[in-house]
Amino acid sequence: MEKEYAGSSIKVLKGLEAVRKRPGMYIGDTNINGLHHLIYEVVDNSIDEAMAGFCDQIYITLTKEGSAIIKDNGRGIPVDIHPTENIPAATVVLTVLHAGGKFDQDTYKVSGGLHGVGVSVVNALSKSLVMTIHKNDKVYRQTFKQGIPQDELEIIGNCNDSGTTIEFIPDDSIFEVTTFQREILAKRFKELAYLNRQITIHFKDERDGFEEVYHFEGGLNQFIEDLNKKSFISTIISFEGMENNVEVQIALAYNDGFDERVLSFVNNIRTTDGGTHESGFRMGLTRAITNYIEANANAREKDSKITGDDIREGLVAVVSTKVVDPQFEGQTKGKLGSSFVRPIVQKLTYEKLAKFFEENPNEAKAIMQKALLAARGREAAKKARELTRKKETFSVGTLPGKLADCQSKDPSVSELYLVEGDSAGGSAKQGRDRGYQAILPLRGKILNVEKSRLDKILKSEEIKNLITALGCGIGEDFDISKIRYNKIIIMTDADVDGSHIQTLLMTFFFRYLKGIIEAGYLYIAQPPLYRFKKGKKEIYLKDEKALSEYLIENGIENFEFSGIGTRDLIEFFKIVAHYRATLNNLQKRFQLIEIVKFLIENNNLISLQNTELHKEIKKKLDSLNFNILNEVINDEFIHLYVQTDSGLVDIKVDDELFSHPLFTEANFVYSKIIERDLGFLNGSDPLDMLNNVEESSKKGAYIQRYKGLGEMNPEQLWETTMTPENRRLIRVEIHDNESASDVFSLFMGDEVEPRREYIQTHAKEVKHLDI
Repeated sequence: MEKEYAGSSIKVLKGLEAVRKRPGMYIGDTNINGLHHLIYEVVDNSIDEAMAGFCDQIYITLTKEGSAIIKDNGRGIPVDIHPTENIPAATVVLTVLHAGGKFDQDTYKVSGGLHGVGVSVVNALSKSLVMTIHKNDKVYRQTFKQGIPQDELEIIGNCNDSGTTIEFIPDDSIFEVTTFQREILAKRFKELAYLNRQITIHFKDERDGFEEVYHFEGGLNQFIEDLNKKSFISTIISFEGMENNVEVQIALAYNDGFDERVLSFVNNIRTTDGGTHESGFRMGLTRAITNYIEANANAREKDSKITGDDIREGLVAVVSTKVVDPQFEGQTKGKLGSSFVRPIVQKLTYEKLAKFFEENPNEAKAIMQKALLAARGREAAKKARELTRKKETFSVGTLPGKLADCQSKDPSVSELYLVEGDSAGGSAKQGRDRGYQAILPLRGKILNVEKSRLDKILKSEEIKNLITALGCGIGEDFDISKIRYNKIIIMTDADVDGSHIQTLLMTFFFRYLKGIIEAGYLYIAQPPLYRFKKGKKEIYLKDEKALSEYLIENGIENFEFSGIGTRDLIEFFKIVAHYRATLNNLQKRFQLIEIVKFLIENNNLISLQNTELHKEIKKKLDSLNFNILNEVINDEFIHLYVQTDSGLVDIKVDDELFSHPLFTEANFVYSKIIERDLGFLNGSDPLDMLNNVEESSKKGAYIQRYKGLGEMNPEQLWETTMTPENRRLIRVEIHDNESASDVFSLFMGDEVEPRREYIQTHAKEVKHLDI
């Protein structure tokens, strides 16, 4: 029986049908993560070559056709005939599961690919794949479709270098998404470059001309610098070691923040759920610091009982281990399970840190003080929590007085509205359905928790009220099962102050009540921006786009257009409205929108030489009665200083303008407008006609733009923002924990400089600003 089972199982391993039938087993899912996994598998092979010392350049290109090309300067996949398969080894690597150098420890001591499925899985899930190998002074090539070879491995030329190039197009009959997302890939390639400082990764996206090179001479130290978003209170401490074939590299530093950030890797693969290497590091760190405190703190300071959490406050660390044949928990390699790694990392961390503290007493003191402060803060927070709890246990009617609770005690139907200010709170209390909707008005702006420790946060009246109303506790006491509402809805005005309050609340939930977001209980209400009233007709519209579409639908009946149906007409004017909105956005970035519009609507001019293009622009400026006061024209750009009716402006016509996403979008939308037969407009400009249609719709109408919720009476608030039939809610979700954490640190943290840089870079992209 056993023999028969073994024989049949080999067929399963060889056939790539299993991969196509159940791709999730091999790459996690068939959505965006699985799609990127294909690139990682191929890049990991190049990284393995680099770790073995044979490759230092990796080129990754995303093409306009939707393919990905991964090229390295390694040894090239072997092309000789495989001893048992009797076909070239390279073909075996691409068509047989569990084939490759990963299982032969002489070829690769350590490698990223755990299951050895690697590139054969990529091949199975690709519409087409081309493998090109430079080896033995020859260029070899073989093509595949859905994992099946379309030809033999053949020699197509000569060369004097070595390496492998894989180009593949993901199979759209398997993947729900086939468009690669550059940001996600760039983040991974950067990580690989930090972890392997001998490597240079060239990343190119032909879809929009993006190009970046990742090479970090500083390795993990540079990684820590780039990860850190606050001020360092210590230098970066880094060390490495090797024991029992486990290679360990660690870098860490402390900043003046309150959260910890530890990234761990095994064989270059990010272990998002940690594992034995991470816990070994934490244990070594805790022991080194507690021993130092024991030996160096004064008696009063020793009163505070230090925990591991206190020691990790403000910690930024990267733990990278290279392990032969690592064992992971779970299919996605998220957590290292190999128990022998823990004591190795723990011992190395403890010894190196103890030595560092001994040699750098000032650094050690700063880290010790940070931990002692954290411990005192935790003690104070505990007392504050106990007080809140005591109050809840002994007093009657412990819920905050400002809370207008709902009658229902069933969390699954109950909703809590967090409302800005007492006036909107009053309207909301009157307008709600008191059966299941509770209202908690927040006076002013709550504390910015990004800049405070929990003990200070718990002194804030507004936050105490909120925690008490939610009922699920905070910090160590947090228990999602005790929550009193399964929908918590932030309802603020549609202005800058409202957005700020929204952000402060979301910072609080993200940092201290993340479980509520993860459970999907946090929402943001979307009150309408406009009320349109004409005669007895009254309608609420969520934003400018909705208002424009409504005006179009109601305005075209006042005009006669021959040769086009009503539905096509509405569709046409919606495209024109989109074109207008894009031009308005362009106007915030480039002066003299008339010229930008002229270039968009005369697309053939863009291909002219700058001297010829300048003549055309000059003609256009003359027709507008604008004078050119000064001009610079060369091969790179046309730079004009122009006197207009509203003053002096300057415009630069160059590649930055032509490649700007908004210019490209406006070009595309305009091409959609003119691909129609515009005879029905009788020679009118589409934008002018759109304005006429909208104006006719506005005649006799009253359009109100709401600045705040307080402007609505209770019935209006109920009808537009609170009744489940009409309201629009956005659920708050965390797609990438780290990116979210970085955003909160950037915008809400103490560091002013990174925020100023960001604002200066993106100032022109602001859409809604109350001035």
